[in-house]
Amino acid sequence: MLLSIVLMVLDHREKHLDELRSALSVLIYPIQYIASLPTQLARQGAESLADRDQLNQDRQRLAKQNLELRARLQKFEALEAENMRLRGLLDSSFKVGDRVLISELLAVEQDPFRQLVVIDKGSTSGAFKGQPVLDANAVAGQITLVTPYTSTVLLITDASHALPVQVNRNGLRTIAMGTGLINQLQLPHLPNNADIKPGDLLVTSGLAGRFPPGYPVAEVTSVVREPGKPFASVTARPTADLDRIREVLLVWTLTPKTLQEQPSADEVTQ
Repeated sequence: MLLSIVLMVLDHREKHLDELRSALSVLIYPIQYIASLPTQLARQGAESLADRDQLNQDRQRLAKQNLELRARLQKFEALEAENMRLRGLLDSSFKVGDRVLISELLAVEQDPFRQLVVIDKGSTSGAFKGQPVLDANAVAGQITLVTPYTSTVLLITDASHALPVQVNRNGLRTIAMGTGLINQLQLPHLPNNADIKPGDLLVTSGLAGRFPPGYPVAEVTSVVREPGKPFASVTARPTADLDRIREVLLVWTLTPKTLQEQPSADEVTQ
């Protein structure tokens, strides 16, 4: 007992045991570390599980948000496409210069041999049989049947449809016949020496009084001249997007008699 007291006094005054204490702490550290290791591992495991649960929750939340945002994006893209189509129609209506009315498609004829669509404007909106119908780019067809609230449109590619046209480059007149194919017209009865070539733009000639002159119709895609045959084989592709149209323009041609009845801007854009 006395020896311990003496050692403590000496250590307090002269610090003789510092080196011994430091050496002992170095030797004891591994034992202390190993003793505390299970506690640390348990704490780290608990934290890891908590982090993993949080990550799973965050992942599920973000996945849900991503799905919602993608659904909204699809709707926005559809609205943007519709807005662009309507803007194109409105721009086209001012280029046309005639009285026009925008109409939406309600149905498409399922008969593969007919090219018919039903629109949401009828006689109550002023639609009439034989009325020209356009999309934002060109002539699409004409109305063949009218009810009070809907109309049936015969597209220019229907096999029973014929449209007087002329080559915009030189005024050569011909008839554009439907083939029953949504992307093809035929120009029969053109002589082999006719001045027509691929790339020529066909526009309405105004003959027969059904379609006003100057509306784009199609672009010539093929001209085949066979020796010994009187007529060339000429095909054209409609300029209108007949397989993708969602909205169309109904056209009233303005004549001196109807100029006084020209509608206001609100009527044009309704």
